[in-house]
Amino acid sequence: MPVERAILVGVSLPQMPHQRVEEYLDELAALVESAGGEVCQRMVQGRDRLDAATYIGKGKAEELSGLCKAEKIGLAVFDDELTPAQVRNLEKILEIRVCDRTAVILDIFARRARTREARTQVALAQYTYLLPRLTRAWSHLSRQAGGIGTRGVGETQLETDRRVIRKRIALLTDQLRHIAAAREVQARRREDAFEVALVGYTNAGKSSLMNRLTAAKAKVEDRLFATLDTTFRKLSMEGLAQEVIVIDTVGFVRKLPHHLVASFRSTLEQVAEADLLLHVVDASHPSFEEQASTTRQLLTELSMGDIPSITVLNQVDRAPEGLLARAEGLFPDHVSVSAVTGFGLDRLRAAIAAAARRQAKGVTLEIPYERWPDFLAFRPRLRVLREVYGERAVRVVVRGKQADLEEISAELALGETP
Repeated sequence: MPVERAILVGVSLPQMPHQRVEEYLDELAALVESAGGEVCQRMVQGRDRLDAATYIGKGKAEELSGLCKAEKIGLAVFDDELTPAQVRNLEKILEIRVCDRTAVILDIFARRARTREARTQVALAQYTYLLPRLTRAWSHLSRQAGGIGTRGVGETQLETDRRVIRKRIALLTDQLRHIAAAREVQARRREDAFEVALVGYTNAGKSSLMNRLTAAKAKVEDRLFATLDTTFRKLSMEGLAQEVIVIDTVGFVRKLPHHLVASFRSTLEQVAEADLLLHVVDASHPSFEEQASTTRQLLTELSMGDIPSITVLNQVDRAPEGLLARAEGLFPDHVSVSAVTGFGLDRLRAAIAAAARRQAKGVTLEIPYERWPDFLAFRPRLRVLREVYGERAVRVVVRGKQADLEEISAELALGETP
């Protein structure tokens, strides 16, 4: 199959300087190459505001058309999500296929998904993306049917397509609910373990770090979204009675499509159940600060911003001295490592062990007898280590997820006791 030749297109607005757009196009180029395409040209258009009809303006679109014909380019990829009308108008002018960053990311996910859950989530995201973009390509069937044998059909082909896709979306959503329910059973089997989730920007080195920590054999590639399927591995820790499980999940990226985040929410909820996050930052990347900010923002959107975390500055062996010094200054409580050379891994293991020991000690709560029935509703979510019955209250030592402990304290108006 011949490699698809592509041109990248971005728009520089007053609040978005040209240099920043070029950085985004660099990442878009990596995405296109991960999807199997070849980037031949790029174009950046400066505008005061986006054009509603063609995104870049009719004149620039005609200029782009000439460049595509001259370079024999068959695909134009735009860095921002285009409206269905913009795609149609651009394809009329350019006479080639037009797609946006979202479509490229979805294509990569479709190629890489291996497990049933990942494939289901990708399909759901694709159908959600496709639904508003259906065009009247079936114009020869767009009239309401009539005549002998066809009376009563009463809907256009376009309406039929939409109805089929909506049914498919409902089916996939239901399948994900069943998969999530089955995963909850597996999660209960791990409830006594200390779970550590690797999070961070795509290609930050999470899978390489997991391989180093756990002797796992997770697939490692120098390309975006090499990992889609969630992986669990046991981490051997000397002197620690509690089992430690490391979780590797899909990486984040700028402008991650909201419906893709929604589709993968069930996978990302496994991160929400973790006791500790290792936020892996590629300290050698010039845009590490924005990548780290993107990760933190997405974690906050997914209600995971309050989970205890350790910032892991990875690839320090490749980071220029000035860049590394800036990263260390921005993240004062970091742990510097190299997943390639093994530098800093002993310190990282020690930090994980310290966090696990803090959790293993448990939390002591004073439960007044009149609130005891309310506490019993929360008890299945906790591991009770000890109970001491006093004159007016029960002193319980419990272990559980930080979010659950905070909810119990707030709901019962309790204070942790020393």
